[in-house]
Amino acid sequence: MLHSLLHYIEKSPDCFHAVHTLSRMLEESGYVRLPEGSSELEAGGKYYTVRSGSSLIAFRIPKGQPRGFLLTGSHSDSPCFRVRDHAELAGAYTRLSVERYGGMLNASWLDRPLSVAGRVLVKQGSRIETRLVDLEKDSVLIPNVAIHLNREANNGAKYDPARDLQPLFGGSDAKGAFRRELADKAGCAPEDILATDLFVYNNQPGTVWGPEGEFVSAPRLDDLACVFACAQGFLMATETEEIPVLAVFDNEEIGSGTKQGAESMFLPDTLQAICQARGLDLRRLLTQSMMLSCDNGHGVHPNHPELADANEAPVLNGGVVIKHSPRYATDGLSSAVFSELCRRAGVPVQHYSNRPDQAGGSTLGNIANTKVGVSTVDIGMAQLAMHSCFETAGSRDVEYFIRAVTAFYGAGLRMEDGAVLLDD
Repeated sequence: MLHSLLHYIEKSPDCFHAVHTLSRMLEESGYVRLPEGSSELEAGGKYYTVRSGSSLIAFRIPKGQPRGFLLTGSHSDSPCFRVRDHAELAGAYTRLSVERYGGMLNASWLDRPLSVAGRVLVKQGSRIETRLVDLEKDSVLIPNVAIHLNREANNGAKYDPARDLQPLFGGSDAKGAFRRELADKAGCAPEDILATDLFVYNNQPGTVWGPEGEFVSAPRLDDLACVFACAQGFLMATETEEIPVLAVFDNEEIGSGTKQGAESMFLPDTLQAICQARGLDLRRLLTQSMMLSCDNGHGVHPNHPELADANEAPVLNGGVVIKHSPRYATDGLSSAVFSELCRRAGVPVQHYSNRPDQAGGSTLGNIANTKVGVSTVDIGMAQLAMHSCFETAGSRDVEYFIRAVTAFYGAGLRMEDGAVLLDD
């Protein structure tokens, strides 16, 4: 399963490719793509829909009368550099004009070969088409300043994004070459490219390492590891009386406030469309529903254990992490239900809280809850170097997470005034 995860990450250099690759996985399992707003849904049918090319919701319709929804939410985007439309910066060298996307660890991106991927909008007669592109090679690099020219480099570097983080693409004679490479990948003339949504990404292959293969390191583990694990659990779970829903949103790293983010109407619109097509009462079903908000969490750092909370500090390969914070959607009930499901599945569980004097990051659970109010627990895999260009997690945790999500999707839940009944 680890090699399948690394293959998925390799085929998903950006949010558009992540959703495209996931779409192919679903279609191979018999899922049919529906345009948004479609009302033709059959009992026993398997469907998915995509918004803006970077967010996806998949679901199955039970043959019997549905009791509620079982949902997972994860996100397709990762911190990186966004390439501007008018990218080439001329001078003694040709550089690309980029801006930071999300809260990235800047230093991890320097002095390593990088590539570019995303989508281009192409004019074909009176039609404007979306085409995915991936340069699939070492294409750019962000060079550090030599220690001889900056003697303070090891005393705490501060990077100016406009000056220090613009990637080198070619020599002074490379004018127009970037556009030509994009056009070649898109199968069009350079002048037919009207606009772009492109990202610089780390194309270093992921790896499994450690004396017993206990670690997995790769780009974009946050959050493609959760996307992959949720998809596997969704596809492998046994059928229940609930409607299983796999939701993958874009733009979590910049707050989710977009038409394809968790704060949008994408999820409620889709759930409402399901109910309308099948003659169901959405409000009633939501009272019998639960969501897993899936985004990786911080493992105890081997060199800085003092940064972790004294009692709730997960370690790599210690099991699925339940995340607790006022900024998360986890409460006592959702934590208890998920813990019990994991116990039944033989999956170890550990807990994460920020150290009381630190403010942690947010995730999509509470944001999605403002649109679809269901009992929600925030979970993830413990990892190191979150938002780095190359992140590390526990290899056993991937399998734990898949088993936990599979158990969740295969669970029968009945909500009753402050209590939850789990089917045997």
